[in-house]
Amino acid sequence: MARSKTGVNRREALRTFAAGAVGAASMPLWVESLRAQALAAAHARAADAVIVAQSWTPAVLTAPQNEAVIALTELIIPATDTPGAKAALVNRFVDRVLSDAPAGERAQFVEGLRWLDDRCRAHFGKGVAAATTADLTALLTPLAEEGTHPAEDATGVAFFHALKSMTISGYYTTEIGLRQELGEDGRMVLPAFEGCNHPEHQ
Repeated sequence: MARSKTGVNRREALRTFAAGAVGAASMPLWVESLRAQALAAAHARAADAVIVAQSWTPAVLTAPQNEAVIALTELIIPATDTPGAKAALVNRFVDRVLSDAPAGERAQFVEGLRWLDDRCRAHFGKGVAAATTADLTALLTPLAEEGTHPAEDATGVAFFHALKSMTISGYYTTEIGLRQELGEDGRMVLPAFEGCNHPEHQ
């Protein structure tokens, strides 16, 4: 199942989740830490009731930021013959992980989202939430490519890696991701998760 560079191949995404793999080794520490926290939250699944509550409101993201995260996560895992990240409420999972993360890491994530929104406005005259799929694909493809990036893109590259790993973790532990996408019968045993191994996060 082919995907654009901004999206993910479903099978590869599941392997990434199961292995606990991170993106590029050169990513900043906050990206690795948020990835680890997202995996821990996904395995615990303790936030499910909060995430699906009809009265849900974001704890960290503003309403416009939440709409931007919805647009971006849906681009990463779009609806095909099964629902995508938007239907799986992955944006709520992202907000939950951020609410439990250290303040500095929340700030880094929000700064990355703001950076991306500013670049989107500069290129297309509108923010991420209002941009078309084509706009967002053009915006994110350079950030998603492997290899060396211009120094001025560092904030956006780190943000995209963090969001992509959080999206994969959130999607594949939802009712949609497990049952509709994978046909899981509820007995799937996820591998043990040891969390982030950096001393400053112990």
